[in-house]
Amino acid sequence: MCPSRRPARNDPQLDALDRDILRHLRADGRLTNVELARRVGLSPPPCLRRVRRLEEAGIITGYRATVDHEALGGGLEVMVFIEVSVSDLKTLADLEEVIAGYEEVVEFRRLFGRPDYLLRVLVADHNAYEAFQTGKVIGLPGVARVVSQPTMKKIKVID
Repeated sequence: MCPSRRPARNDPQLDALDRDILRHLRADGRLTNVELARRVGLSPPPCLRRVRRLEEAGIITGYRATVDHEALGGGLEVMVFIEVSVSDLKTLADLEEVIAGYEEVVEFRRLFGRPDYLLRVLVADHNAYEAFQTGKVIGLPGVARVVSQPTMKKIKVID
């Protein structure tokens, strides 16, 4: 395998032990190698080799803390759909750079078709969202339409 090739999720080189390691690390990225090895039924050295191989292959891309945004004052999550009215690459690149820089935006995707963009925005409340939308999004060059959908209930989230 070429070292720069990132294996597909269903790549046959991932066996049941690799998938088990990934499952445990997704649930708790702070597991020690000894504890991870115990949970997957390996001794620590081969477990560590597998983890390192998964990291080197780009399957494990990092480790981070999961933050409770409500505890930080981000109790309202809004899915925001943006349609643009331009097609020149400079305006789109500038728009993406500005929106990606907003602290309230925790996820930002360009989509195929309409709408053009999807944002996941976390703010304290409806007033904070209104200030975000009117003060930071509406009026940006290229923005034609903004549709907002506040989240009613999170049913399943995998970060």
